[in-house]
Amino acid sequence: MRLYSRITGTGSYLPPRRLSNADLAAELAAQGVETSDDWIVERTGIRARHFAAPDVCSSDLGLAAARSALQAAGVLAKEIDLIIVATSTPDMVFPSTACILQNKLGANGCAAFDVQAVCSGFIYALSIADAMIQTGAAKKALVIGAEVFSRILDFKDRTTCVLFGDGAGAVVLEASETPGILASDLHADGKHVGILCVPGNVSGGQVLGHPLLTMDGQAVFKLAVGVLDEAARVTLAKAGKTAADIDWLIPHQANIRIMQSTARKLKLPMDKVIVTVDQHGNTSAASIGLALDTAVRDGRVKPGQMLLLEGVGGGFTWGAVLLQL
Repeated sequence: MRLYSRITGTGSYLPPRRLSNADLAAELAAQGVETSDDWIVERTGIRARHFAAPDVCSSDLGLAAARSALQAAGVLAKEIDLIIVATSTPDMVFPSTACILQNKLGANGCAAFDVQAVCSGFIYALSIADAMIQTGAAKKALVIGAEVFSRILDFKDRTTCVLFGDGAGAVVLEASETPGILASDLHADGKHVGILCVPGNVSGGQVLGHPLLTMDGQAVFKLAVGVLDEAARVTLAKAGKTAADIDWLIPHQANIRIMQSTARKLKLPMDKVIVTVDQHGNTSAASIGLALDTAVRDGRVKPGQMLLLEGVGGGFTWGAVLLQL
């Protein structure tokens, strides 16, 4: 009997501190950096983002999202036998944020590790968990994307600091005889490292290099639109489906223009695209899980529907997952 994996519960969490574009513009103005609500919305579609308090880590955000997903799935923490956390902003250099979260959750003993694929991290983690369930290595998995990107932003660079926010999204993935995840497609191309990165590291107790996010926005946009379209088409082909079979496209919530371009290439109307970037900005590995949970809880995404999830991020990494909820 072949095993499949199915999403049985979703969860998400945003830290309480919400900054509208006007709020952020006021804070930046105090530092001599000019921006405005109109400027941000026109270029990105973002209207607000959430920032975590200084003492709150990725594991804390991920824990809240995980508990919500477990409750939705009707699964106890002690039943989980695999935890994968996708993050680019871990609590520590080591151990993994997954191990720290595991202890806070009370699911000690199961396999737990992090995946670092930046904004594609949730897609990578979901694909890995699916593969492990299909081979019988796990039966109930927690896949979490959690980020505190506010910690790595250069608030003197208005082209990047207005884009990102903090948050977490999670799903419970369980073994099933009925197909859930139908196909996935993962890629990376390291020659594009320089267009989106945090080029710093810790050595001897000191930070070497530049410890804040840098991005070539035009290069990222051009590359993102092309690879997302390719990944979507390959994933659909693997499952023997077409874009016409998609009920919802749930892309990485980076920029409304990238999302619109991707939908246009797939000939999907925007009313089939889940858009939450306006309310939480780019939360990197958390954004797809956040968008999925939001749409499940507000009733747009329903059991039995066909979802195409896709992401692109620094590395450069990209990928897609086709699933039936």
